[in-house]
Amino acid sequence: MRIALDAMGSDRAPAIEVEGAVGALLSLDGDFQLVLVGDQPRIEAELARFPEAPRERIEIVHAPQRIEMGEPPAQAIRRKPDSSIVVGLALQKQGEVDAFISAGSTGAVMAGSLVLLRPLPGVDRPAIGALLPTRHGRILLLDAGANIDTRPHHLVQFAHLGTIYARNLMGIEEPRVGLLNIGEEPEKGDERALEAHRLLAASTSLHFVGNIEGRDIIEDKCDVVVCDGFVGNVLLKFYESVATFIVGLFRAELEAANADLDISRIIQVLDYTEYGGAPLLGVNGVTIICHGGSPPRAVRNAIRVAVQAVESQVVAHIQTRLAAAQPNP
Repeated sequence: MRIALDAMGSDRAPAIEVEGAVGALLSLDGDFQLVLVGDQPRIEAELARFPEAPRERIEIVHAPQRIEMGEPPAQAIRRKPDSSIVVGLALQKQGEVDAFISAGSTGAVMAGSLVLLRPLPGVDRPAIGALLPTRHGRILLLDAGANIDTRPHHLVQFAHLGTIYARNLMGIEEPRVGLLNIGEEPEKGDERALEAHRLLAASTSLHFVGNIEGRDIIEDKCDVVVCDGFVGNVLLKFYESVATFIVGLFRAELEAANADLDISRIIQVLDYTEYGGAPLLGVNGVTIICHGGSPPRAVRNAIRVAVQAVESQVVAHIQTRLAAAQPNP
């Protein structure tokens, strides 16, 4: 297995990516190699800091260009064919790698994936899946920011994509699907929410549990929650900020009281770096999107997610499920 990592994506590239890559090779199980894509001299210089790195499992593919966060994604993909994002995705398109990971411009990674990998048959809008902590485990949120404006049948597609991911990578036999709404009753919400509820309830291949309110997410009332990308991204960013806020409160109170309490488990549950990166589900390949501010730990865990996605053949399972699903109205 060969995993391509955009070594120039993060805010502190390539130091973060190289450290995360070395950590993954030394700590994760699995027979995989890493292809670091980016400015070769800079990557080599960072690798020199880690003499323990298994260099026989690392390949460097030179990509002299970098897409900056503020660049228009579609234009950047066309204007910078030698960027680390385009080169890395092209490697997957050509079958030279099995997955691609980037902490670079989310818009550029999405645009490049759509252009180079293409959506799977039956997928109109690929969606970003993000894992959120709950009282009893994790929940998969789709869409976390890929699609601002969605139609009801897109939300049904998100439910199918999320169901396969939850089954294959989260180990949930029959994932429960919820529709994020302003109330639990079927008649709540706007016309789009009403129609989405009707379509989800009518699907015989989904375990739809009805509308889910924001307060229900943390109570573990479903395993997959679907919504449009605008709402999903706001929810994701709020979740991450609240997690940091809560941990800060705990630390401040403990310091003020001179108390000795182990809060490592709380930090682990709330820390987004535990989940690594968010998969872009619905494209013909494995694309993992990370935060621009990701630390090495997040990069390492994103590599773990990519390896699991390839091993579980999540793309093939999504294709099979979508082919078997009834056509959308």
